[in-house]
Amino acid sequence: MEFNIPSSAYVHIPFCRRRCFYCDFPISVVGDQRNGSNSGTIVQYVEKLCEEIDRANNFGESLRTIFFGGGTPSLLSVSQFHQILERLDRQFGIASDAEISMEIDPGTFDLTQIKGFKSAGANRISLGVQAFQSELLKACGRTHVVEDIYSSIELIHQSGIENFSLDLISGLPHQTIEIWQDSLDRAIALSPTHLSIYDLTIEPQTPFGKQFQPGEKPLPSDELTADLYRIAQQKLTHAGFEHYEISNYAKSGYQCQHNRVYWENRSFYGFGMGATSYLKGDRVSRPRKLREYYGWIEAPHSASETSQIEYLLDSLMVGLRLREGIRLKDLTERFGESAIAQILDCLQPYEKGAWVEIRPDRIRLTDPEGFLFSNVILTKLFARFDED
Repeated sequence: MEFNIPSSAYVHIPFCRRRCFYCDFPISVVGDQRNGSNSGTIVQYVEKLCEEIDRANNFGESLRTIFFGGGTPSLLSVSQFHQILERLDRQFGIASDAEISMEIDPGTFDLTQIKGFKSAGANRISLGVQAFQSELLKACGRTHVVEDIYSSIELIHQSGIENFSLDLISGLPHQTIEIWQDSLDRAIALSPTHLSIYDLTIEPQTPFGKQFQPGEKPLPSDELTADLYRIAQQKLTHAGFEHYEISNYAKSGYQCQHNRVYWENRSFYGFGMGATSYLKGDRVSRPRKLREYYGWIEAPHSASETSQIEYLLDSLMVGLRLREGIRLKDLTERFGESAIAQILDCLQPYEKGAWVEIRPDRIRLTDPEGFLFSNVILTKLFARFDED
């Protein structure tokens, strides 16, 4: 199989003030008073991260998207953020018009800091709002309050960064339709260029996983959760946002180009604790603990090679998340007509149920019902190819 040359990099900054009650991400808690300017742990991590970047293979393409995720990347100092970007530029080159995204949390930065992030290269911000109700934020273990959201938005405006996204979570404990509508209305009123709407996932080892069962009180029922998804789709599209991916909405021209790399199943670099890279068909996952990650940088890397069938299923799983779906020509050229015939045969019942659109040139899920029941459709597709 032929794979594209990577031109995107994900950089994981694992540090948080504390762990949210729903979070299963690879993070390291540093407490409320620590950040990149006074934490030896963060200083050491940045040095090790830069060492990993220095050791990476360069496949010959400048970076067109970079995404700093976490964790809480806004706990970095400006000089540390600049240091990481300098290493990436030295190793790969960064295109002059590259999209450089940074996740930040309300209440974790000031005006000088965000202006510094912009001067260093950040031109897209993703703000982890999650909810606009103080009681919900507290119930989730978030460190910010509602007032922090508004003050953070004001700082983003003052910095001159126009491209900013807000994250919201649906399906939280005690969340009602009225509460959800209030969060959506407040988010729309802030005029972001992008919104990410995530349905709460209960992970077994998290505080939420030990406390709650999906679909049982005080969590919303499955039926209510589905209604919350439909309400978001209606409100946001009516407000001028394009529902371009299952969980993501954007104003015209503001789709997240980095995340499209994942949804189009293209190659990308991954750096940092817990990060995964996808290069020449090989997936490499880094350890989820700091000490193991530091040792991994020095040791040979184990890779998981993607087989033809895995690549097909991956392409279906991520490509069907996009509103435009997947071009049948691309699937046929890579996997052959027999595989496509099986896919279409499997999807036909869902076309009759108005969850799937099968066109001469592409297949895609309907919005919102196909998106809402995408797991059902994908499970059926995976089972079909497992049988073979």
